[in-house]
Amino acid sequence: MEKIQMTTPLVEMDGDEMTRVLWGWIKDKLILPFVDLKTEYYDLGLLHRNETEDQVTVDAANATRRLGVAVKCATITPNRQRMEEYPQLTQMWKSPNGTIRAILDGTVFRTPICIDAIKPVVKNWKKPITIARHAYGDVYRAVDLETEEPGTATLTFTGDSGQTQTVTVQRVEGPAIWQAAHNKADSIRSFARACFQYAIDTQQDLWFSTKDTIAKVYDGAFKRIFEEEYEETYKSQFEALGLTYFYTLIDDAVARVIRSEGGYIWACKNYDGDVMSDMVSTAFGSLAMMTSVLVAPDGTTEFEAAHGTVTRHYYRYLKGETTSTNPMATIFAWSGALKKRGRLDGLTDLTAFGEALEQACFDTLNAGIMTKDLVSLVEPGFTATAVSSEAFLDAVAQRLAQKLA
Repeated sequence: MEKIQMTTPLVEMDGDEMTRVLWGWIKDKLILPFVDLKTEYYDLGLLHRNETEDQVTVDAANATRRLGVAVKCATITPNRQRMEEYPQLTQMWKSPNGTIRAILDGTVFRTPICIDAIKPVVKNWKKPITIARHAYGDVYRAVDLETEEPGTATLTFTGDSGQTQTVTVQRVEGPAIWQAAHNKADSIRSFARACFQYAIDTQQDLWFSTKDTIAKVYDGAFKRIFEEEYEETYKSQFEALGLTYFYTLIDDAVARVIRSEGGYIWACKNYDGDVMSDMVSTAFGSLAMMTSVLVAPDGTTEFEAAHGTVTRHYYRYLKGETTSTNPMATIFAWSGALKKRGRLDGLTDLTAFGEALEQACFDTLNAGIMTKDLVSLVEPGFTATAVSSEAFLDAVAQRLAQKLA
C-alpha cells in the first residue's frame, strides 16, 4: 500500500515515562505503516529539558507558531519528590504546558471521548461537556514567596510613565506564604473570542463562570470582557443559531453542570479549567478518554493528551511487566493533529486517515477490546476483555488496515 503523503511537517513534542513508551508504539503501529510522516522533533522529556535549561520547550513552542500544528506527549512537571527521583535536575522546571501556552496564548478545549458501553456516572448526562480552559496566566504564571518574620506585604505596579500604584496585601505577625498572580486584558479577550467562535462553529451553548463576587477586580475583568465581546460581536450570531451565552459564579456552575444533560461548552479560568476537565473526564469514564487541543488567536493549534505520564505503569514496564495503559487520548492527539494538517494543506487523504484512525479506535472498543481501566466501567450485559496496551494498539492497527485497504 502506498503511504499517504505530507507536505508540511508537524511539530512533534516527545514526553516522559509511560506516555513516552506509548508515543513510540503509536507511531510504529498506527501511523508510520500508513503515512509518510514528516515532523520537526523536539524532545521534551524532563532530563532533556534540564540539559537545555528548558530552551527546548521554548524552541518547540516557537516552531509551533511557525508551522501551525503540533502534537505533544504528556510531560513531567517536577516537584520536590521528582527532584529526589531525578537528582540530575538543576531546578524545579516550570510546566512545559504552561510555557507553551504562555507563548502561544489561546484556549484549551477538552472534550470526553464517549462510547455507548460506558455511561457517565452522572446519570442525567446525555451529551459530552466541553471544557474551554484559558491557557495563560493566573497561578501558572504566578510568583511565590515564603517569609519567616513579622512584616507587611505590598503589591506595587510601576508604569512606564513612572507612576506607581500600591496596595497593602496583608500585615502578618509570623511566618507566611505569598503569591502574586496576573493576567492580561488582551489574553482574556482572545480567550473570550475563542470560546464564542468555538461555540458558533460547533453550535453549542456557552457557559462561563468565575468568582467575581470575591475577586471583584480580577475575576470581574473576565466577566466584563466576556460580556463586551458577546454584546459587540457575537450576540446576533448566537441568536440566529438559537444559542445561549450564560454567565454564573463557579460554585453555581458546578451545581448546574451536575444537574444538566450536557451538550455545551463550559468556559473556565486556567486553574478552574484544569480541575474541572479532570472532573468531567473522570465522570464520563477516564482521564485517558479526553481530547485536548490548544487553539491560539492566530489559528495555531497544539494537540495533546490531557492526562499525566502514568508513572506507576512506567515503573512496572521498566521491571519487564506488561501494562494495560489506556492510549486513547494520545492516539486522538495524533489523529487530531494529522486531520488539522490535512485540512490546512488541502490533503484530503491525510484528513481521512485521521478520521479512520479514530473510527478504528471506536470499532475496537465497541468490540469489547479495552484496556483495564475501562473494563470495570462498562454497562452490565456488555462483554469486555482487558488487554495490554500493545494488544489494544495491535487490534486498532488491524481494523485501521482493513479500513484503508
